[in-house]
Amino acid sequence: MKTRLFTPGKIGPIKLRNRAIRSAAFEGMCPDGIPSRSLIDYHRSVAAGGVGMTTVAYVSVVNGGRTFSHQAYMHPGVIPHFKKLTDAVHAEGALASVQLGHAGNMGDSKVSGERAVAPSSVFTLFGLTLPRKMSEAYIEAMIDAHGDAVRMAREAGFDAVEIHAGHGYLISQFLSPYTNRRKDHWGGSFDNRTRFLKRIMDAAREAAGGKMALIVKMNMEDGFSRGMQKKEGIMVARLLEDYGADALVLSGGFVSQTPFFMMKGMTPHRDLISRQTDLLIKTGMIFFSRIMLKQYPYRELYFLEDALKVRESVSLPLVYVGGAVSLDGIERVLGAGFDFVQMARPLLCEPDFINRIRRDPGHVSFCKTCGGDGPCNTCVATMYQGEAECPYAGGKTPLPR
Repeated sequence: MKTRLFTPGKIGPIKLRNRAIRSAAFEGMCPDGIPSRSLIDYHRSVAAGGVGMTTVAYVSVVNGGRTFSHQAYMHPGVIPHFKKLTDAVHAEGALASVQLGHAGNMGDSKVSGERAVAPSSVFTLFGLTLPRKMSEAYIEAMIDAHGDAVRMAREAGFDAVEIHAGHGYLISQFLSPYTNRRKDHWGGSFDNRTRFLKRIMDAAREAAGGKMALIVKMNMEDGFSRGMQKKEGIMVARLLEDYGADALVLSGGFVSQTPFFMMKGMTPHRDLISRQTDLLIKTGMIFFSRIMLKQYPYRELYFLEDALKVRESVSLPLVYVGGAVSLDGIERVLGAGFDFVQMARPLLCEPDFINRIRRDPGHVSFCKTCGGDGPCNTCVATMYQGEAECPYAGGKTPLPR
């Protein structure tokens, strides 16, 4: 098929067989923090389904950075499990990446046994948490932890790492003026708020040793008035190019403030409430979820307009993410100057989505309309208490809404 999607592409030292990447959407497949057979089988299926690279999502660099008990964190004990996953993906002809980050103020003390931390002690509704302000020593320890996590990822056979600097997690909390209210050299001015990111990039680049691709997921904007705005998002992209990133994934949204900004479509209030086990949080959601969880209208390629502004400002490879559900849309993105396209929901619904559109160029993912005018996002609710799944996968009928 004469389409750019099915041509090889490079990110730093690695070469992908095509331009499709499974984006880092949390799978919920690491019970007690250990990668499971389900995780291996899922990423194997996506690789067999035609992507150029698949990304394991939301792996914390330390135990204290976890949000969920079924979320992995990097330590020597998980390396053999991840090695089985990377071997399985490579056997299908695809490459494997792992997303590394830290939840910051969204860390769960019931999971890690540690109080959540953040740049500043600012109360967050996510988990009803008042985090501990990070000390200078703790900041330095987290910089080192990112470097150590990259080294372990390399040992586990990953071809790339994706540093999570978006969505309101720890690095994003340093970048955002809403969560970073420090008065020292880690906060205040834009230069100070980006210092943590720069130091992590230095540590990650050294650990990668030129053998792995160093990708960064970043916010183009946080999605609310007190957060990081589009102008600073472009400035962050320029800095990351200077910091040695091999590619950027352009996203947006802040989980503790605008969680569905990054996904658009329906907000699955009923499913989120029914799967919540904390009685206090569940009660609050019953009364306030429709106020706290704003719904954003869905349209195909919903981040493209903002991403084009970043494309005009930097020259390094860019990965588009956000509403790519058809070959026509993917080709539109690649034709606009983006080097790769990431997607998650279509690949949860149809792990072989890439092969399907290769066979049938007119095929459109069910995610475009499963909620009526856009995605139902039930998969988001399922990942909170167990394995992420799509109600449409395997021909199932969606839950009544």
